[in-house]
Amino acid sequence: MRNRRNWLKQTSLGIVGLGIIPLEGFAISTKEDLLEEKNVSLIRLRSNENPYGPSVLARNAMRDSIPASNRYNWDLSDELIKKIAQKHNLTEQHLLLGAGSSEILNLVALYCSKKTGNLIIAETTFDYWTVTAENAGLKKIAIPLTADKKHDLSAMFNAIDADTRLIYICNPNNPTGTICASEALLTFITEATKRTKVLVDEAYLEYTDQPSLANLVTENKNLIIAKTFSKIYGLAGSRIGYAIAHPETIMEMSQLQFSPNGSVSVMSVSGALASLKDDKFVAETILLNTEARKYTIEQLENLKIRCIPSHTNFVYFSLENYNKDFFEQLKKNSILGTKIYEEKGKWSRITIGTMTEMKQFIKALV
Repeated sequence: MRNRRNWLKQTSLGIVGLGIIPLEGFAISTKEDLLEEKNVSLIRLRSNENPYGPSVLARNAMRDSIPASNRYNWDLSDELIKKIAQKHNLTEQHLLLGAGSSEILNLVALYCSKKTGNLIIAETTFDYWTVTAENAGLKKIAIPLTADKKHDLSAMFNAIDADTRLIYICNPNNPTGTICASEALLTFITEATKRTKVLVDEAYLEYTDQPSLANLVTENKNLIIAKTFSKIYGLAGSRIGYAIAHPETIMEMSQLQFSPNGSVSVMSVSGALASLKDDKFVAETILLNTEARKYTIEQLENLKIRCIPSHTNFVYFSLENYNKDFFEQLKKNSILGTKIYEEKGKWSRITIGTMTEMKQFIKALV
């Protein structure tokens, strides 16, 4: 195991040195890895994973698909695309599968960088994928969030110029957990897409009551929606997501995939198909997340840690008034957290795990 980790570390650093992919993309041996090797039970509150998934239906479907894993995914992918299309009242031509929404975001970055120009994005948001866009020639223009950590849609719109190729909106936003008001977002998209393409990342939308914007793509060729099975469905490790867009846009994007819809495994597609049928699991996940999130926010605020109201399975909070070493407290209690996203105010984020995990998290901070 140790030799393999060393080899992975050396290989990863070599690839990073060539500039092929950023360092952050690799899981290089760390103190957290050493904890795992010692069989210490870690509490993972780092990556906004669903602690309850995959659902039993999904697990059984993936298990049952193992014998068919010697075959390519073509027939199953067609079936999944059909089911997703039905869910959103669209045609199969409106959809493109990817190995997680991460692949979709990268495809959009490449698609929109065919012509040099710029990319407009909020600061702070989920921006790891924008390395692809910048390496492809797009200049990133970061627009500060509002004081209450929401997208400043007016400022983003005013930043559009003749060279703008793409605007990215993560809704709800990661890491802040804030959401754009439906009417304001709809108005923004209607006007902004007259001038450029808009990518809306709906990775966490299922945790809210806000409807998807998927219905808009039937007429709007400049709107692209990214969705994933990683969060509410608990399939983060299975790597399966999809794009929703106008058929012409989907066709053009698919030309950037070596094998359109072919990057997802038979097991992943089987899990996704089963997940779409499991409304009970989704409802239970939302309920459990809401309860644990409410508890976490209340307890953090009792510790004088200011929190931003969240519409997701994570919470954004300020450590400005916390007197202890937050990350040392997590480390001592075998809890994996994230980082400081904004130095001013010392803003960080924590994933909402099970109620038991969140009680242990709060106990670690006291």
